[in-house]
Amino acid sequence: MNQRLKLFLLAAFLAWPGLNAEIRLPGLLSNGTVLQRDVDVRLWGWASPGENIVLTFTGKKYRARADAGGNWQILLPPQKAGGPYEMIFRGDNEIRVGNVMFGDLWICAGQSNMVLPMERVKEKYPDVIAEADYPEIRNFFIPTMTDLQSPRDDLPSGEWKVASPANVLGFGAAAYFFARMVYEKTGVPIGLVNSSVGGTPIEAWISEGGLQGFPELLEKVQQNKDTAYVRSLTRRPSGDRNMRPGSRGSNTGESRDNEPAPECLFTARGQADGDLGLAGRIKWYDPEYVPVDWHRINIPGYWEDQGLRDLNGVVWYRREIEVPASMTGVPAKLFMGRIVDADFAYLNGQKVGNITYQYPPRRYDIPAGILKEGKNILVMRVINYFGKGGFVPDKPYFLTANGESIDLKGDWQYRVGQVFEPRGFRGGPRFSAQNQPTALYNAMVAPLIRFPVKGFLWYQGESNAGNPAPYERLLQSLITDWRKKWNQGDLPFLYVQLANFMDVDYSPTESNWAELRDAQLQALKLPNTAMTVAIDLGEWNDIHPLDKKDVGERLALGAMNLAYGEKQLEYMGPIYRSYRISGDSVILSFDHCGSGLMSSDGETLQRFEIAGRDGRYLWADARIEGCRVVAWNNEIADPMTLRYAWADNPRGANLCNREGLPASPFRTLNP
Repeated sequence: MNQRLKLFLLAAFLAWPGLNAEIRLPGLLSNGTVLQRDVDVRLWGWASPGENIVLTFTGKKYRARADAGGNWQILLPPQKAGGPYEMIFRGDNEIRVGNVMFGDLWICAGQSNMVLPMERVKEKYPDVIAEADYPEIRNFFIPTMTDLQSPRDDLPSGEWKVASPANVLGFGAAAYFFARMVYEKTGVPIGLVNSSVGGTPIEAWISEGGLQGFPELLEKVQQNKDTAYVRSLTRRPSGDRNMRPGSRGSNTGESRDNEPAPECLFTARGQADGDLGLAGRIKWYDPEYVPVDWHRINIPGYWEDQGLRDLNGVVWYRREIEVPASMTGVPAKLFMGRIVDADFAYLNGQKVGNITYQYPPRRYDIPAGILKEGKNILVMRVINYFGKGGFVPDKPYFLTANGESIDLKGDWQYRVGQVFEPRGFRGGPRFSAQNQPTALYNAMVAPLIRFPVKGFLWYQGESNAGNPAPYERLLQSLITDWRKKWNQGDLPFLYVQLANFMDVDYSPTESNWAELRDAQLQALKLPNTAMTVAIDLGEWNDIHPLDKKDVGERLALGAMNLAYGEKQLEYMGPIYRSYRISGDSVILSFDHCGSGLMSSDGETLQRFEIAGRDGRYLWADARIEGCRVVAWNNEIADPMTLRYAWADNPRGANLCNREGLPASPFRTLNP
């Protein structure tokens, strides 16, 4: 055997996993970790085959020996809530894990509304952030990862953060409000493991075993294990390298907040090439530029509603504002609501902000010295790829400094800088690994299942609303799958029903969002589940509503009942149970009436729909009788079915219990 071959074989031997390796711990078992109290806790890791490992904890020693594959584990007996502690692991090397707490570990998962950070809602809850001094509330944020092949056994990165005014900005807002309420009621340390990715469907979060009842998804799972097949899907066609519908800007800090972007392609020739506003010697944002052929337009509003028909491209907005001396010489802040899809903001010729997709609010910090007394020029370069472009209504639009504000709503000037020529779809939607069945479970859930937990928080569904029919089975499959994987019985599973969103319909209509809410409702058939109704917490113009405090605290009510034994606590709003027909009326019975049913606004009950044999729904009159609701329509003598709050945005739905929790949308018969 020649020397080169010997060296090669030696290097391969040393590189083999588990051989000649120092002891290593899973990523979640790191400084600041929260481990589940009152249950056996399995601590594990990797080392050299046969290596002896000693854990020193609270003056006691626990021993293990790595097996032939380099795996070892130590079973720690149940510990009471408390800490902080230090764990010392010794083998050929030593690892110290400090600031360890025993408390309750909650897995927080779903899409963007679960991961939407406190930073996004800081203007809504400034005092909450300033007072976020809870060293026993900790958050572990899992970065987006996928695996199309098989479940992983560890997380490559991540760290525990304690709740402080600086750290809490990175906590998921709904999860933080949940943890704060539970902690204040119980005093038990709370660990939040946030495993969420915006814009992802539920099937990506279910294991291969959990998808056994879905043959089409299982077929896709097997296809995706073929790396050559996946590579063929992910190769971008030549000529498309500059086409970026739905791209994410690295400067936003919110790259995971990525609801589905349209997959239509455009011959944009790049973001700058072809834009008249950037083509000349003097750019349109330059203070020296003299506007020619600009027209009036209103902000907020979409340009398609103001005379620019079916335009995908770049539109420039310009406005001169008068700034008093009292607002100069200090830092300022520009609030430009929400923009579809991307924007660049310029003030007096200097770029002060840029976000490259539609969902984040535009809140741009302006350094001292940019604003000047007298005339200032504010220019917005807006890029839209699909649908209506422009400025979303009912959002804040103003400039503020030194406690004073200038309203920016109203008349602006505009000029079209570039028109994108649609090229249509090319071979169907682009392949996205994070949307594939099992891909997120494998990478972001499987590494957690050996850690005992208190329960689960789930906020997801928007990405499945386009095809709501399978969701009832998928959600129940996910709940069953995760409980089986953790092997801790029927762990509490708390989830959020879709909030109200989009335009309000004032006549009965069909709704995919209502269909999906009904599918979510059906998961209450499984034991130890609780659903947070949010049809009063959404925003018609934002898929990411800011009211995460009520969402989190309603989730916490479910936890207090299911996980912490407050069985007398009413933790949900009225839930439809059954109905019967009496003459021309439908009599509805409910669970979770609490101390009684009521109208949330003191008005007559709204949003009840009734249909006769023809299946045509009409608005129904309704009244409360104890824990029942009687509904009718004088034009329907022989009622057959009834629905409540059946709309994308069921504004006006006002049935609740006296605890103030809204009733879930429902229908009496499945079609």
